[in-house]
Amino acid sequence: MIVLIPAYEPERTLIDLLRDLGESAPDVRVVVVDDGSGPLHAPVFSDAAALGADVIGFGVNRGKGAAMKYGFAHAAAHYPGQDVVCADSDGQHTAVDILAVGRAVRPGGMVLGVRAFSGPVPARSRIGNGITRWAFRAATGVALSDTQTGLRGYPAAALGWLRSVPGDRFEYELNLLLRARDAGWTIEEVPIATVYLHGNSSSHFRPLADSARIYLPLLAFSASSLVAFAVDFVALLVFNALIGNLLAAVVAARGLSSAVNFVANRRIVFSSRRPLRATLTRYYLLVAMLLMANYGLLAALTDLGLALAVAKLLVEPVLFVASYQVQRSLVFGEPSAVRTAAKPVAIRSG
Repeated sequence: MIVLIPAYEPERTLIDLLRDLGESAPDVRVVVVDDGSGPLHAPVFSDAAALGADVIGFGVNRGKGAAMKYGFAHAAAHYPGQDVVCADSDGQHTAVDILAVGRAVRPGGMVLGVRAFSGPVPARSRIGNGITRWAFRAATGVALSDTQTGLRGYPAAALGWLRSVPGDRFEYELNLLLRARDAGWTIEEVPIATVYLHGNSSSHFRPLADSARIYLPLLAFSASSLVAFAVDFVALLVFNALIGNLLAAVVAARGLSSAVNFVANRRIVFSSRRPLRATLTRYYLLVAMLLMANYGLLAALTDLGLALAVAKLLVEPVLFVASYQVQRSLVFGEPSAVRTAAKPVAIRSG
C-alpha cells in the first residue's frame, strides 16, 4: 500500500503523521507531493524525506487535483500493483484511520473515510459538507455520508482512470465521485475520526472560489436547464395562447427548449465525446419520455384545478433530477471503449 499526501505549505503536523505511520506500519511507502509550497516550507519537506518519504512536486502551486494526479503517476511508475490511500497533510487524518481505509480497498472499488461530524466541527465544514451531500444525491441518486473527505483509498487498477478525470484543484475529488458509477467503480464507506486542529485554520480551502469549482459540474447543468426552462416556460404560454391546445403547445415549446438544452449540455456541461448521431438519438428518446411525463403531470394537475403556470413550476423540479441522471449516465457519458468494466455502484458502511 502507498500513502499519497498532497501538501501545500504544510505545517509540522505532516511530520507528526509520517512518524505515526512509520511506527504503526513501517513497510508502508509514503509519497508526499509538494504543490509549489516555496522555500519557506522546504525544511518540512526535507524532514519528510529524512523519514523515508518520496518527496516529489512542482515549483509553483498547481492545485490539489494536479498534485494527486502527479502522485498517482509516480505510484504507478515506481510501485506498480500497489493500492493507494490519499490523505491530507493538515492533521485531519490519523495513521489508524489511514491504515483502516487501506485495508478496506478491494478490486473494482474506491473507499471513502467518512466523518461523523460530531463534536466541535467548524461551521463552514459542517454546512459545506451538508450542502454538497444533498446536491450530490439530487444529481446522482447516490447517497454518500461525506462527499468532501480527503481520506480515500483506490485499487492499483484505478490509477490510470484517476489520472484521466478532469480537475486540477479542489473540484477534482468531487469529479471522481460524479464519474465513479459510469466508470464502473463501487464505493465503500469506512467511519473515521472527525479531527479539526485549531478550527481547521491550516486549510487552504477558499470558501467562494473553491466552492464554485466543486459545485461547477452541478451548477453548469442547473444553468443550462434553467435557460431551457425559461425558453420552455415562455414558449408554452405563448403557444398555448396562440393554438389553444395544451398538447400541441407542450410539444412545440419542448421542441424549442430541448434544442437549446442539447447544444449547451453536449458542448459545455458534459463535453461529450460520443458521436453526434448517437447523442442526438439518445437525447431525443429522453426528451420524448420526459415530454410524455410532462404532459401527463400537467394534465393531471390542471384537472385538479391548478393554474398552468403553477403546475409547470411543480412538475419541472422532478423532471430536472431525472433528466440530469439520465443525461450524465446514458446520453453524454463516456463511450464504453474508454470505460472500465461496468459494475453497479454499491454503497456499504463498514
